[in-house]
Amino acid sequence: MRYFKVLCAVLALMTALWALPVQAGPAPVVVIETSMGKVILMLDERNAPETVKNFLRYVDEGFYDGTIFHRVIDSADMAIVQGGGFAYPMKRKRTYMPIKNEAMNTQSNDAGTVAMARSSDPDSATCQFFFNVQDNPVFNYQGPSNPGYAVFGKVIRGMNVVKEIVKVKTGRKGLFDDVPREPVFIKKAYRMHG
Repeated sequence: MRYFKVLCAVLALMTALWALPVQAGPAPVVVIETSMGKVILMLDERNAPETVKNFLRYVDEGFYDGTIFHRVIDSADMAIVQGGGFAYPMKRKRTYMPIKNEAMNTQSNDAGTVAMARSSDPDSATCQFFFNVQDNPVFNYQGPSNPGYAVFGKVIRGMNVVKEIVKVKTGRKGLFDDVPREPVFIKKAYRMHG
């Protein structure tokens, strides 16, 4: 009888443990080695799960290796460094299908965060991303008329590198304004393990 009670207690404990929510592991960390230094990102799977999954797919496939930062803006209204979609010299890379915009659920576009770039269609983001070099509240979700840009991580080391990139001289190249005159490359992007 005593054995039966112990067995019932163990089974009840196991059932209770299975009912607990699964604890997520540590947040993914990605290293972006640029021609001006290293930037390390911690990704926000909790608030932007599809965006993080999409970004990591490109990272894991080596998609970003050899791409350039093709848009650098440093003004009173906004300061961003954008890249991830073009090989040198301004050759657009083929991408996967666009993802749904998760900006409604994500953090603010504050200094030090990284967000997905997109076209005027809210659900058009593919591979391009940008660093917010200053607080850019204009990019935050403000409702259907201003759907915002999804923040999916933050810089945990190397913000000094991003701040150096935003200072490079820019000009017009083809159809694009604000292109660095001297290319700034992403040499390699990869997950940091352990």
